Amino acid sequence: MDQFMSNTQTSASFPQSTDIRWDCGSAYDLFVSLKVLHEPSTFGLRASWAAGVRSRLPLEERKFLEEIYSFFWVPITWIYNLPEPKDAATALSALRQIPAERRLVTLSYALKETPSEMRELIQKVNSSRGWDDSDLEKVRAMEKTEGHNLTTSQLKSILNWLSKADEFGEKLLEALQTYHQVFFAEEEHRIEQPLHQALQKAQQFSQTLPPMQLLNELSQGVEFEESFFKKSLILAPTYWSTPFIFLADLNLQTKIVLFGARPTGDSLIPGEQVPETLLIALKALADPTRLGILRYLEQAPHTPSQLARKLRLRAPTVTHHLNELRLAGLVQISIRGEMRYYSARHDYLKSLGNSLEQFLHSQEPSSRE
Repeated sequence: MDQFMSNTQTSASFPQSTDIRWDCGSAYDLFVSLKVLHEPSTFGLRASWAAGVRSRLPLEERKFLEEIYSFFWVPITWIYNLPEPKDAATALSALRQIPAERRLVTLSYALKETPSEMRELIQKVNSSRGWDDSDLEKVRAMEKTEGHNLTTSQLKSILNWLSKADEFGEKLLEALQTYHQVFFAEEEHRIEQPLHQALQKAQQFSQTLPPMQLLNELSQGVEFEESFFKKSLILAPTYWSTPFIFLADLNLQTKIVLFGARPTGDSLIPGEQVPETLLIALKALADPTRLGILRYLEQAPHTPSQLARKLRLRAPTVTHHLNELRLAGLVQISIRGEMRYYSARHDYLKSLGNSLEQFLHSQEPSSRE
């Protein structure tokens, strides 16, 4: 399934030999936007607006997407292999060419070697059109190996759809076509120019910035240890993923990173007057616990457990607040082995005051007679 990360920092250096390549296409946002609409709180999107967009779909298709997006991935490697222009129409056309019973597996393992154990399990579940507890445990073990922490309910949902892959393929295509018709076609037109501008800006940065600083700039503060990088790195902008990045291995030598490309003043909700980044940051700061956390993080990096002890709160509560601060761009994470240390983003904190002042003076209130 897909992986996404936010502001993450490590001390290791970026390998200078890494070859930087580029990709661009709104097909990435076709799938990323659905992920965001089904997990609005994770991405800082207003839940009522996300529900309103989903309500445009017929009930059956809406329920189908709500179920599969509890575990569904962004098929990054499959999208990368699409022909130009890699827009939504291209993706839907390519999906129609795949037999319905093969769509689930194709989107799952495009351009990646499927482990033999998984291939055998898929074949067994497909042919028998059913699964048992031993299959559930195998999937659980394989997903855990991949670093995924799916619930039993999510694992069962995966197996259920693998057992009726033809029905899944038909429903997926129908739902995506309807989603494109009722929402994404118009949205695609809105985000097309920002995507290409973000790509051009990133390419300009690459002329003067070394790879480590380039990735840090494009991902709003994300740095990885050297073992993360491969011989080639493909960077592609997505409007809907901001401020998170999505990751995928194209092959043993190449990794793809989707970086957030939404301009600072833009919002996922068309017509919003208050800049989304400013609003999320102000909401994050309007909480005494989060302000207390930031005060500690200004002094020194802390782990969630250290913060929990100092604040006398449960660790899950502290993690929730850290996620809110991370979404707002107010903290970064340093990964040191199995430990994660959070620290404040000093420059971003200082820039918030300027952003607020610019917004308040951007236009005069309209006069009323």
